[in-house]
Amino acid sequence: MRIFLKTEDELELMRRANRLVGRTLAELAKHIKPGVTTLQLDKVAGEFIRDHGATPTFLGFPNPYGAPFPANICTSVNDVVVHGIPDSKTVLRDGDIISVDCGTLLEGFNGDSCYTFCVGEVTDEVRHLLDTTYEALYLGIKNAVAGHHLGDISSAVQDHCEAQGYGIVRELTGHGIGRKMHEDPQVPNYGRRGNGVMLKQGMCLAIEPMVTMGDRAIFMDDDRWTIRTRDHKPAAHFEHTIAVRRGEAEILSSFDEIKEVLKSL
Repeated sequence: MRIFLKTEDELELMRRANRLVGRTLAELAKHIKPGVTTLQLDKVAGEFIRDHGATPTFLGFPNPYGAPFPANICTSVNDVVVHGIPDSKTVLRDGDIISVDCGTLLEGFNGDSCYTFCVGEVTDEVRHLLDTTYEALYLGIKNAVAGHHLGDISSAVQDHCEAQGYGIVRELTGHGIGRKMHEDPQVPNYGRRGNGVMLKQGMCLAIEPMVTMGDRAIFMDDDRWTIRTRDHKPAAHFEHTIAVRRGEAEILSSFDEIKEVLKSL
């Protein structure tokens, strides 16, 4: 395992890349509504990222099977946990949820964040899943402090979600991030407090709870990318990129712009 600690200059570049991710997700929030295809969202994201001098990190990104990701963003609808591929056939409908995962490469550093959006009006049951996953993200971040352990993040996420009866996906994790999209260490959403790598000032982590309404079991579609819940119940996914600090983590990505757009709709 090789963990890269970022300098203050490198952290500034990480901020820029992650702020652009937040702005891209906010731009997409304007377009997420019934009748829109996921391919339309992908085109909006790709143009926005390139217009701001960056490269969509996900486009062409290889998976362990050697299959390059064919789109700019991941669009995961309802029972899709992660890695949904945008296409012209998937049309958003009232009551859907869609997790949009976005990555940018700007000035040599990566940004990464995900937000699960409601399409029109969703049920109270689905809303509770989203609220719980969102809360778990921030509980994990609260524990991402120098001197703590990786397991402190993981257990905070797991305890909060499982207390509500939800499943925690175990086969997929958060990760370190910097010049590469995926760096050491992996950041599981389950674990024991006090276990794992000790967190140090300058570590950058993508913390991303992936939570299922039902059983935590998942499977992969034939495209070797799309991951779904085995019981086809909805899943939620929120993600921030953070920098480990002493006393309190710094959130490098942002949901602020997204919230402003959603308030105005």
